[in-house]
Amino acid sequence: MALKLYKPTTAARRHTSSVDYSHLSGKPKGPRSLMVYKGKSGGRNAHGHITVRHIGGGSRKILRVIDGKRDKFDIPARVQSLEYDPNRSAFIALLAYRDGEKRYILAPANVIVGTVLTSSRGKAEIQPGNRMPLQFIPSGTFVHDIEFLPEKGGQFVRGAGSYATVMAVEGEYAILKLPSGETRRVFSNCRATVGQVSNLDHFNVRLGKAGRVRNKGIRPTVRGKVMNPVDHPHGGGEGRNPIGMKYPKTPWGKHALGVKTRKQKKPSDKFIIHRRK
Repeated sequence: MALKLYKPTTAARRHTSSVDYSHLSGKPKGPRSLMVYKGKSGGRNAHGHITVRHIGGGSRKILRVIDGKRDKFDIPARVQSLEYDPNRSAFIALLAYRDGEKRYILAPANVIVGTVLTSSRGKAEIQPGNRMPLQFIPSGTFVHDIEFLPEKGGQFVRGAGSYATVMAVEGEYAILKLPSGETRRVFSNCRATVGQVSNLDHFNVRLGKAGRVRNKGIRPTVRGKVMNPVDHPHGGGEGRNPIGMKYPKTPWGKHALGVKTRKQKKPSDKFIIHRRK
């Protein structure tokens, strides 16, 4: 897997790069039942008020239904195709089970078409793509698509190239080091998938031009300091000015940039051993 660079035929092309998709299987191979059209909100709620700014437009998207639980236990599944998913940074893999059912999962890195994967309630072979409880995974192993609660399905460590490291298993809990640097306890009977998430080069992609951002459904963002005082706390003044206050603010006067939003007494605090840096 590598980045694709372009000849500098225009100013935008000079700074554009994308992921090389030549190793993928092309058009979606999954059944129509695994694809759902994604509606657009434009960042507005049921009353038509904008509740999330800078959202609108973008290419039409079709959601791929991802199997986060992988609850067909001890049934071998063959990777039938590796595909691009427009709704996430990682690639996805289409599994074909021996009973004929097909499901999409997050594609692990270094898994190719034809690989046979399994999901188990007990111990399974430690190879990328196999899924099992954390208590059966050795220390130092990379894992992803991890459950917070048993049988709930994967909820975190799902982005392209991300992985958590199993530090130890101590009785009821497994200790994981997360991509953020946080060290955290997770129930040892929660399941995780062995390996690293695919598309490692996603973070090196340069969009190059504004049009690719608009295709993602992101509308332009205007800085507060170039607005008028009536529109933003940072606005006003002649020429270029600093914000002129002790701390940055949102358009509604709340603290911005670096403010901690986590509740001070959140029940899950007891599972965190070491905070992220």
